[in-house]
Amino acid sequence: MHPWLLLLLPLHVLASSGQLRGVPPDLVARYSSVRKGSSEIWECLDGSKTINWSAVNDDYCDCPDGSDEPGTSACPNARFYCANEGHIDSYVSSTRVNDGLCEPECCDGSDEAPGVCKDVCKEVGQAYRKRVRAEQKLRKTGSKIRSTYIAFAQKEKQRLEQELAQTVQEIATREKEVARLKDLVERTESLSAAALEARKQSPLYQSLMTHVIALKSLQREYKKHLEREDELGNILDNLRTGYNPNYQDMAVLEAVRGWEHLAGLPHINDVAKEETTDEEGSDDETGQDTEEGVEDGLWSALQVDHQVDELLETDYDALLIEHDKHVGTPASPTSILYNLSAYLPDALVPQFEALRDQLVSWFGLANMNTEDSADASRLQKSLSDAEHSLGLTRKEKDDTDRELGRLFDPEWYGREGEWKKLDRTCISKEVGDYIYEVCFFDEARQKPVKGGTTFSLGHFDTWNNAPGIEKGSPAFYSKQRYTRGAKCWNGPQRSVTLVMSCGTENMVLSVSEPEKCEYEFKVTSPALCLPLSASEEKGYAAGKKEEL
Repeated sequence: MHPWLLLLLPLHVLASSGQLRGVPPDLVARYSSVRKGSSEIWECLDGSKTINWSAVNDDYCDCPDGSDEPGTSACPNARFYCANEGHIDSYVSSTRVNDGLCEPECCDGSDEAPGVCKDVCKEVGQAYRKRVRAEQKLRKTGSKIRSTYIAFAQKEKQRLEQELAQTVQEIATREKEVARLKDLVERTESLSAAALEARKQSPLYQSLMTHVIALKSLQREYKKHLEREDELGNILDNLRTGYNPNYQDMAVLEAVRGWEHLAGLPHINDVAKEETTDEEGSDDETGQDTEEGVEDGLWSALQVDHQVDELLETDYDALLIEHDKHVGTPASPTSILYNLSAYLPDALVPQFEALRDQLVSWFGLANMNTEDSADASRLQKSLSDAEHSLGLTRKEKDDTDRELGRLFDPEWYGREGEWKKLDRTCISKEVGDYIYEVCFFDEARQKPVKGGTTFSLGHFDTWNNAPGIEKGSPAFYSKQRYTRGAKCWNGPQRSVTLVMSCGTENMVLSVSEPEKCEYEFKVTSPALCLPLSASEEKGYAAGKKEEL
């Protein structure tokens, strides 16, 4: 055969020839000799040395980089290339070449002498492709569920932002209420109980109390009507879903159509179509209930439901005192006596206070002071309650701020918020005498099946923070750590590591205890099912055609 004809042979044929054994296709071109005089020479790939071409693959290591022995075990730092036609090519260490063992990485058996290992790459490749297609199918199904988790996170973001805005407004309202009550507390001492009772007899206050009673009565009747409306709605819903249109009962049909029109419901025969449409594009629907227009100044149904109770809880006594401040009602006699000392020279204050105390004892004003003190105590309690409510509302704002910050934080619910849906979701598995449970982002527990003490196995601490793991990467979310659990007897605090993988369900597959009081849960979740890349989608489609 003419030497130039070798150029027409496939690379794997060249690589299987004696001196090119174990050479990958991208390096075949560099394994060619150069004539120097009467000798054929070759340069090591690192350029450190020139050797005779006959020394390549002669089972003796000449080059420092081991490149002269790609097909033998002579150089421990070399690698042997396995073509593995029908499967995926790979490398093995040169120390495993010609050792008499059939390496799984070299399914074509090329790392051993001919006849030692059978070429099983076709079977291995078929099994591998089948497994890959099954994994890709699982990912496709799981990624659809994962997309609903991401959509939930977006809706949760909107909800939290609205809640935050409402909380900020509520804080402003409560701050004003606290300021108002502080002012009333300071002024209450100047108004006696008797004077307050006298003011309660005013036509304005009496009319206000009558309106309060009327409002309570209307609220009671309103709630009764709502309950009756709900009951009637349930009856009509049952009629709508249960009647047989084939009976041609026009009275029933008319009632069903009338209820559908009044309640804004689709016709029952169209529901199946709508459900199909919802499944295909549920994420795009943003339908909102329409509300009837409300006349200016009147309350909406939502306000009636939620604000009447708040209105009825108004402190009308405090409101009456505030009204006195608004219209400029003079203070009580005792308040004048007790406040006059602020306008006297210091030298006259002792004599005035003695005279004041004498007058109080003569005219029985001390009892009025006692009643004033009771009024002040009630207002002080209202102030304390208002300050407590303000503190709780501020805490709610802080909690909402924190939850918003975590929503798309890679160290919490993921860059896309895909883990938020599982916050506080609990999954468990019964193993032996115990039920092992984990509530995502909360706590892991060990519960006796037949009753007894439940032990904490740890609280959520972190994702996979091993060295070299990038935050937000798939490997980062492959593990969760739960630490600071109940202390073992004569041992450490209990802890759990969740080893997580893609699955169509959130479930615990197995529970083990590799070390004392250190548990490992193998868990699946759709949140780990990433969508297929474009190349993977193409391969998956080709695999399905191949199966057909």
